[in-house]
Amino acid sequence: MVDGPGDDVRPPQIGAAALFARFLGFGFLAFGGPVAQIAMIRRELVEREGWMSSAHFNRLLAVMQALPGPEAHELCVHLGIRARGRLGGLLAGLGFMLPGLVLMMGLAWVYVTFGMATPAIVAAFMGIQVAVIAVIVRAVHRIGEHVLTDPLLWALAIGSGAATLLGVTFWLVLAGSGLVYALARGGRRGLAAGIAVLAVGAGATAVIMDLDAGTGLPGVLGAGEAQAVGVMALFIAGLKAGLLTFGGAYTAIPYVRADTVGRDWLTDAQFLDGVALAGVLPAPMVIFCTFVGYVAGGPWGAAAITAGVFLPAFAFSMIFYERLERILDMAGLQTLLAGIAAGVVGIIAATTQQLGAATADRVPTALPALVIFAGALAIIYLWKSRLSAVVVVGLAAVAGWAAFG
Repeated sequence: MVDGPGDDVRPPQIGAAALFARFLGFGFLAFGGPVAQIAMIRRELVEREGWMSSAHFNRLLAVMQALPGPEAHELCVHLGIRARGRLGGLLAGLGFMLPGLVLMMGLAWVYVTFGMATPAIVAAFMGIQVAVIAVIVRAVHRIGEHVLTDPLLWALAIGSGAATLLGVTFWLVLAGSGLVYALARGGRRGLAAGIAVLAVGAGATAVIMDLDAGTGLPGVLGAGEAQAVGVMALFIAGLKAGLLTFGGAYTAIPYVRADTVGRDWLTDAQFLDGVALAGVLPAPMVIFCTFVGYVAGGPWGAAAITAGVFLPAFAFSMIFYERLERILDMAGLQTLLAGIAAGVVGIIAATTQQLGAATADRVPTALPALVIFAGALAIIYLWKSRLSAVVVVGLAAVAGWAAFG
């Protein structure tokens, strides 16, 4: 076992097989997104079984929320390490993700093998795609509520969204947001303003050069420019998403979309179908990447992108377990991460707008799509239940079949 800093409460003795089975059970019940998953883990392991104190769990959760990756999965890895060392962390993480991974692989196989040729199925999935935009809008709002806590963070989020719509690469957006906020909060406002001006100038230059070259906006390939999909390329796309998912799995959407849809490996419609299916499975939401990888590169592509996405979630805890809380207590690092998180909010908001525009271009008639969108948004906002996403997807499928079939 590995001691947790500052907490004398220890997990009960548990064997490796029993530990894996315990977290496998959590995986089968992991409906409702990260909030419901974390609540389930807290209720079972902290309140009922006393694996750690409630105060230590809160501190650990704060660390997980500041790091990239799906928080619920990272908590499982941490708790597994606490119970049986690094092997326990590996078993706990694998157990929690396995049910959703197997189910998504099966659904992706059905989707690819049998296609979408039936008009009724096409219409149903069209309704689902419209509803998924509403689900993402709610996610952006929820993330923004926790991240955008002062006017400068709001400004960084708005600027990041505008830069993303113009095609500025997200690496520049995130680095600029983090540096500007850290410097401004540290009293070095002149330097922060200078970096902001340089970032805007560099981004504008890149856009102008790209437009002069006739390639359109950066990160979006035109017809005929699709690259061959290889296992390594999908692994790197997943790894990039896994390293940049600050604030929940929805933050992976822009990066995965840019690296897959942006390279013509699949369409926006297929991408949204994957997000929809992930929302109704017992799994971390980021499991939509498995679907994307399967559509783009078959079973091995699905395995590669999934490995890339989840590798950081395993690695941070497996390597830095004893140091994470001490590192995250550094005020400067927390400020840098706050700026990056604001940039992420802007990027997701811009990507949501792009997905919405692409979906609007595909729907046969606008009015039914608007009704489905408004209805989905109302359900998600008014009915705060772990089943709300499942119900929204089901109702949207029926509405899409009726409206577009």
